[in-house]
Amino acid sequence: MEVNGWMSTLLTIAQWLVALFILALIIGVVAIGVMYVVDKHQTRHTIRRNFPVIGRFRYLFEHLGEFFRQYFYAMDREEMPFNRAQRSWVYRAAKNADRTLAFGSTRDLTKNGTIIFANSAYPHQEEEKTQPEPVTIGPHCEQPYSPTSYFHISGMSYGALSPVAVTALSKGAKLANCWLNTGEGGLSPYHLAGGCDVVFQIGTAKYGVRTSSGELHEGKLRDIASKREVKMFEIKLSQGAKPGKGGILPGVKVNQKIAEIRGIPVGEDSISPNRHPEISNNHELLDFVERVRGITGKPTGIKFVMGEPNWIDELVSAINERGHHCAPDFITLDSADGGTGSAPQPLMDYVGLKLSESLPILVDKLSAAGLKERIRVIASGKMITPADVAWAIAIGADFVVSARGFMFSLGCIQAMQCNKNTCPTGITTHDRDLQRGLDPTDKSVRVANYHKFLEYGVNIIAHSCGVSDPRQLNRRHARVVTHTGDSISLAERYPPKNS
Repeated sequence: MEVNGWMSTLLTIAQWLVALFILALIIGVVAIGVMYVVDKHQTRHTIRRNFPVIGRFRYLFEHLGEFFRQYFYAMDREEMPFNRAQRSWVYRAAKNADRTLAFGSTRDLTKNGTIIFANSAYPHQEEEKTQPEPVTIGPHCEQPYSPTSYFHISGMSYGALSPVAVTALSKGAKLANCWLNTGEGGLSPYHLAGGCDVVFQIGTAKYGVRTSSGELHEGKLRDIASKREVKMFEIKLSQGAKPGKGGILPGVKVNQKIAEIRGIPVGEDSISPNRHPEISNNHELLDFVERVRGITGKPTGIKFVMGEPNWIDELVSAINERGHHCAPDFITLDSADGGTGSAPQPLMDYVGLKLSESLPILVDKLSAAGLKERIRVIASGKMITPADVAWAIAIGADFVVSARGFMFSLGCIQAMQCNKNTCPTGITTHDRDLQRGLDPTDKSVRVANYHKFLEYGVNIIAHSCGVSDPRQLNRRHARVVTHTGDSISLAERYPPKNS
């Protein structure tokens, strides 16, 4: 009897499953019929009108294409904005995994613009291995800043990044002894969670230090400057991915906490002005720098992506006219191929100069004016490997900052979902279910590992070139491949102009 009972139960379940399958089949057929009729009679989409139902798969394939290219189709050096070889190096460094290669390089050493470092015939012995020295920013400020590291975390705001991602970066920066830039979204508790050095960025909307009308609130600025973790202030004029336009944070990301920190309404798109209202010329810029520096007592600089290079000449002239004391303590130069969570494609693709062109221009113009030691140069933009950083230092940068490199160290897979609140790795989303996958304690160690092994890689290059400090690298130590396939020295390509 018991066997018959089980058989009866199984038969009933099977009948239900068959019924459900038939029902699903009927619903599917009806749905296909409805989609066919809709597609055939709509006039907005040609593909769907010509290929009803089947044409709908185009959008699915278009969405999945970037993922399939990343893992199956693209060669190691093909993908943009970062190829698999670059990302893999960062992942291995962050995990403290083997970073060596076998058999030969997959890098095309004959491609125009490729950088090659010139090794010394007599490099230093192992016991003389490289060790960077501290460099002081704002030596005449009440509280100058002298970091030893030359590689730091670029501006990424809380809002664009999730709280767990910012927390991991803060803790990782503390372990790595580097600074963390807040981005333009204000100072959050998560930036302070690890106790690392912090650079506070003042964007055009002045989030975190704004009045209700969007002007600079000196009291709020003074309060932030009083925090021991905050070491410098960066006035953002523009950034590489969207020069001429302010920051964009979609309303879906503007929760209660973000709204409180920024001083904006909940759930509304957070769009910054395209420039600071009180800065319309070079003298007003220098006035604003002196105002912020006077209130905070800490090094104050500016960030921009270079457009017309002659503007640098005009800025230098204004500084010389007023005196070098009024100059910004540092300039963060962003590249036109910089990243962001959200930007209009015309600006991202077509506006601004790449760092490979703008950095030599800036360094040479500052050197010619005798301002290179007064104004420290911080280079930013797509530099995530040791060779990238070594190149920037050889050109003349004092420091290098990276955002996306550290995002990769957190586990970013370049899913291109930063602007949609659907980041699968929990880095650029405020969906708590997605954030659960990111453990700040574990990821902070990966952040520190990435920083450690990137500087170790730069040190290896510097050691090979025969110098004892990476900052001793100069243009004679690197070469660039020309259109002929041969290389010339960077010193020949960009003859330095000293004062």
